[in-house]
Amino acid sequence: MKIVFYCQHVLGVGHFFRSLEICRALAGHEVILVTGGPRFEVQLPGHVRELRLPELGMDPEFKQFLAAPGDDIETVKRVRQARLLALFEAERPELFVVELYPFGRKAFRFEIDPVLKAIADGGRACGVVCSVRDILVEKRMPAEHEARVVAVLNRHFDAVLVHADPKLVALEETFGRLGDIRPPVVYTGFVTPAPAPDGRPRIRSRLRLAETEKLIVASAGGGSVGLPVLEAAVQAFLRLGPGGAARLVVFTGPFMPEADVARLTAWAGPRVDIQRFTPDFLDYLAAADLSVSMAGYNTSMNLLAARVPALVWPFAQNREQRLRSERLAGMGALRVLADRDLEPPRLAVLMGRALAQTARPAADIDLCGAANTARWIAGGRNLQTSIRRS
Repeated sequence: MKIVFYCQHVLGVGHFFRSLEICRALAGHEVILVTGGPRFEVQLPGHVRELRLPELGMDPEFKQFLAAPGDDIETVKRVRQARLLALFEAERPELFVVELYPFGRKAFRFEIDPVLKAIADGGRACGVVCSVRDILVEKRMPAEHEARVVAVLNRHFDAVLVHADPKLVALEETFGRLGDIRPPVVYTGFVTPAPAPDGRPRIRSRLRLAETEKLIVASAGGGSVGLPVLEAAVQAFLRLGPGGAARLVVFTGPFMPEADVARLTAWAGPRVDIQRFTPDFLDYLAAADLSVSMAGYNTSMNLLAARVPALVWPFAQNREQRLRSERLAGMGALRVLADRDLEPPRLAVLMGRALAQTARPAADIDLCGAANTARWIAGGRNLQTSIRRS
């Protein structure tokens, strides 16, 4: 089956890596991953090829587009729309998977809606599926927003795949008109890779850590808004003293400004390692005795997959990270940090207490979302018909 998977990340990398994990699970299919956010390099599986649209991001308030230096935004939009339509004309896929839209990414309807219209008007045998995470962010005009979402889904989409386990959080908690959606709504479980079986010993050997020595991993997702928690983690770590952790590895994320990376690096010493990114992040978590991080979807699920004790600081701009992390805290999977907890002396105490615990947490949550999604997509030969009957 030929599948076009559209994913537009604008601020962090969570949407991209969740989509990539689903694409990875679609082995045996021909997958074209359409991206168009701020660029960074990542290795794709052999069955996945990428169409990179000209770059568009958004400011931290999600109010205006940001293009690459020297690019005119209106020109970029026209080029993107034309390339996406040309892709469908040339490739004629059997399935179009749209990440988040129409629940979000309304600003990108200039390029998504023409494809949906072409599929509907052209009579092509192409199914259309929405791929959406567990929690939606608040909207300024919720009634109008939800009415538009329902109208688009009912007109153009064959199914909504919710990458969540309703035991933790259900989509209707942040979308009030779920009952008005006519296409089937399917919970797949949460999407996350798993650490490699040898991940813990391999990483600890790489770092030359004795089994009794402690390791803390601090991370901030894409890094655009993660400086406060990383700076607090570094300063708190330095207060732990020789009897505390042996090593702190900090992953800033690919989008953290250079000035912020330099600021963190200035605090680094022989026991603190500052890195931008690693493809072995899950293995680092498995090797760690504690994680200190933001609380995005991908990071939270990575923490559960690695079963690492965790302190998380939710992004305050919307409800998404706090709602999820408080539910996980209620299950004993992690601890949520308040803003005051980022004061280095206070954070050092919390880190010390967490390191003193020997049990690794576990939560009864479905983490097989990528495999379940791939299995569901492959469930019928006539995909469009099988989706509509499910």
